[in-house]
Amino acid sequence: MRWTRHSRPQGDSAAAAREDSAPEHGTAVPIARLVGPGEARPDLAALVAGAATGDRDAFSELYDAISGPAFGIVLKVLRDRAQSEEVTQEVMIEIWRQAARYRPAQGSVMTWVATLAHRRAVDRVRSAQAAAVREHNDAVRAQTPPFDEVSEQVETRLESEQVRRCLRGLTEIQRQAVTLAYYQGLSYREVAETLGTPLPTVKTRMRDGLIRLRDCMGVTA
Repeated sequence: MRWTRHSRPQGDSAAAAREDSAPEHGTAVPIARLVGPGEARPDLAALVAGAATGDRDAFSELYDAISGPAFGIVLKVLRDRAQSEEVTQEVMIEIWRQAARYRPAQGSVMTWVATLAHRRAVDRVRSAQAAAVREHNDAVRAQTPPFDEVSEQVETRLESEQVRRCLRGLTEIQRQAVTLAYYQGLSYREVAETLGTPLPTVKTRMRDGLIRLRDCMGVTA
């Protein structure tokens, strides 16, 4: 990638120039130009310092030197070339915008680039995992009958012999919770206090118990 070469931004316009000329999101990451025999390797720290002032020529040379290694780091994490190209482009934009924050005393330029690239790749993985979990939870909630619906279906038949038989099939805490709530009229909080059990646990056991009672009695959801 080579940007159009213009005069170096001066004064307060440097930061704005970095924003305006940042590489477009989603652009494919080019392979870094290899250093030929006898050719001096670029001074990466000096190029970063130049980019920090808004020098597009310096950043163009820096891009050639570091985009390949950055892409390799991202690809090892994501194992998907298209996503890796996208994330690497994000890394390069971040380097352009944050060049002034680089501190040579804290490590080499390549160490800094590797840290940024790995962090971006891990963030992408975590974001994808979180999205998958949310989709799974939404699907589960969509297929699970509301608690009040299950409660209403069972409550009208709690006095029957069939219910008493089905109660014996519950776990001890499920049976106690359902009995206290529907035979003695205790609230969920009062049931929790009576059993010495956390309220969320009581609610979960109540729900599970009522669903098992519904299934045992053949109540259609």
